[in-house]
Amino acid sequence: MAKKVPLFIDGQFVDSETHEWIDVTNPATNTVIAECPVTPDAEIERAIASAKAAQKHWREIAVPERARYLMRYQELLKAHQEAIAQTLAEETGKTFTDAKGEVWRGIEVVEHAMGLPTHLMGETLANVAANIDTTSWRQPLGVCAGITPFNFPAMIPLWMFPLAIGCGNAFVLKPSEQDPLTPMCLAELFAQAEFPAGLLQIVHGRKAQVDALLKHPDIRAVSFVGSPAAGQHIYRTATAQFKRVQCMVGAKNHMVVMPDADKQQVIDHLAGAACGAAGQRCMAISVAVLVGKQTRSWVDELHAAMAKLRPGPATDPAAAYGPLISRRALTRVERIIGEAAREGAKILLDGRGCSVAGFPEGNWLGPTLIDEVTPAMSCYREEIFGPVLAVMHVADLDQAIERVNSNPYGNGTSIFTASGAAARKYRQAIEVGQIGVNLPIPVPLPFFAFTGSKGSFYGDLHAYGKDAVRFYTETKTVIERWFETGTAAGSRPNMTINLR
Repeated sequence: MAKKVPLFIDGQFVDSETHEWIDVTNPATNTVIAECPVTPDAEIERAIASAKAAQKHWREIAVPERARYLMRYQELLKAHQEAIAQTLAEETGKTFTDAKGEVWRGIEVVEHAMGLPTHLMGETLANVAANIDTTSWRQPLGVCAGITPFNFPAMIPLWMFPLAIGCGNAFVLKPSEQDPLTPMCLAELFAQAEFPAGLLQIVHGRKAQVDALLKHPDIRAVSFVGSPAAGQHIYRTATAQFKRVQCMVGAKNHMVVMPDADKQQVIDHLAGAACGAAGQRCMAISVAVLVGKQTRSWVDELHAAMAKLRPGPATDPAAAYGPLISRRALTRVERIIGEAAREGAKILLDGRGCSVAGFPEGNWLGPTLIDEVTPAMSCYREEIFGPVLAVMHVADLDQAIERVNSNPYGNGTSIFTASGAAARKYRQAIEVGQIGVNLPIPVPLPFFAFTGSKGSFYGDLHAYGKDAVRFYTETKTVIERWFETGTAAGSRPNMTINLR
């Protein structure tokens, strides 16, 4: 019998009393490895109430002391990195190396959060007027919530709750129902770090459980990463409840290739950036924009490089990437490939019908290369989320910039070139939040914010970095004056707003 995933409420792992369960499958075999509860309303209420009670005490804990809890947590995450990665690889299908890398990127955010005493410092100005001083403080919001996707079940929760809790809040996490085991590993270590009970709560479920968090009056802020449709619903619903919201959603990331670029670097990076993690990451390169006639001849070598990549299970160290998360996801990507062929694109490398020896039921898709793609084609308009690379051709850099800027998404982009002038023109003119120069996936380290823009982000303050500290806190301004003995004699009421 598959194990049942617990809830994490008030510092304890709790068996849900639900009568509705969701199968959690290994994408390489499609066998059921666990059952995830659809959390009843009463259990969600219990989790939020516990978080609210814990936060009232936690907000008064000295900021350096909060940082010490995070230091302990970081040590535990490092010590258990491989164990977390093993669980992550089993339920997502990622290669073990990729899974370890994901856990590490989450650890880096915790390391950034350990510096919160500096990040939370306010501002002070003495004598803004006669004998009057002004000070601003950063204070926690209360209870915050996070809704996270299947593709990074360790990294993205770690983007959220360590910073939120370090800022003095409590946090309720609703992870993806497709891979809930990894977040429970994070919760287990959180408990071992001896944080006060109730600061982190984990509930599971589907849309109804998300809506319960969005509409609850005790949830002050909501962080989300996922699809545009879900993000639009979450943003509209939560802002209608006057909550603070950040939604990181879809992407269509372009890599512009100039004729003067290092060809081998371009080919190697394109193949890896398109197929890594089976293309199931919001920063994957899904469109190559080749500039000029010279780069047309590079497509054959790109084809050869991608053809060498093969998917496989997490236990295969030679596998380039793993399966797609579900049979539904596989069917969707195969449908987009078929539509590209019918719309006139050239399928140079077709990953449909891929098989892996010993794993006949896995959600396998081989590397796929589609050439002569136009903006009207569905393989360009839709976010594919698979190991699929679309190739487009333009005459010059100006056309490349126009092509990227006309796309509704603005998550990430890159340019490969030997020209500093071309790189500077591109980074100045492009309307995308994160830009790489001679590197394909420009994900910033945690002391910078993750700055997707346009249709890739709904909100005002981004994930991690200084933006996250601002998102999880509010500013209190104190204006004060102290009267010396006897100065009140002869004073009269001040009928203006002047500070005198």
